[in-house]
Amino acid sequence: MTTPFVALESTVISHGLPYPRNLQLAQEMEAIIRGQGAHPKTVGIIAGEMIAGLTPAQIEHLATAPNVRKVSRRDLPIVAARQEDGATTVATTMWIAARAGVEVFATGGIGGIHRHGGVGTSSDVSADLQELAQTGVIVVCAGAKAILDLPATLEYLETHGVTVIGYGTDDFPAFYSRRSGLPVDVRCDSPAEVAAIWQAKRELGLPGGLLVTVPVPAEDEIPAAEIEPAIEQAVAEAANRGLRSAEVTPFLLTRIAELTGERSLRANLALLKNNARVAAEIALAVGAPTPSQHP
Repeated sequence: MTTPFVALESTVISHGLPYPRNLQLAQEMEAIIRGQGAHPKTVGIIAGEMIAGLTPAQIEHLATAPNVRKVSRRDLPIVAARQEDGATTVATTMWIAARAGVEVFATGGIGGIHRHGGVGTSSDVSADLQELAQTGVIVVCAGAKAILDLPATLEYLETHGVTVIGYGTDDFPAFYSRRSGLPVDVRCDSPAEVAAIWQAKRELGLPGGLLVTVPVPAEDEIPAAEIEPAIEQAVAEAANRGLRSAEVTPFLLTRIAELTGERSLRANLALLKNNARVAAEIALAVGAPTPSQHP
């Protein structure tokens, strides 16, 4: 039986929320995972050391320290060589988690391909997508961030062989919204179904991860028609400011929270906690013995 670990990212701690809300969220997500019977492994970088399983003191350090670097995969050799502190993105958390033998990771929403006519171009592709194509981790999220080009993001995942599971849904979630109008590859209604697909993928020797998309809780949802005007305004403002690359997503999420009276922030917090719960349940199912393992 495999120990049911669940990885958590640290970008949301250092760059997603102000103190002390960021620290409270990190502690709540770890507590939710423990409450389900699994073990949280918050991932981060302290003085150049890549850690899967930050201590409470280390989490507090990343929540309060100035100038913590936002670390994508390209930045790993830099922070290691310079012994810097770093908060890990989805891509970097996946890589460190896989290296530590952690198979399940809970996050908010993955990155993807930015929209045309606003910020970036079709060549502006998040490193998260390539990491999903090559690194063997189950990523539990609320879909891709709604600020992105969702059809293009799903097309990229299909091209690179990443299976997209809808957890309790046939429709790809759009972060703040439960539905995007885009289909998933397969629907699963239980952790055991997800674990079976993961086991089959591994037995087939297929590379890459598995994307499990969980709709935001219904009571915290912002329907797509309501959130879209705020997204469009934020995207236009980011383009006018000339923001690029790692600057874009933090600005958009902050601006959308301002435009929605923090309604989007409440949805974001709710889906993060819900994803932690689902990821813990999946980790337990992945670690459970299968019938073929019994004598």
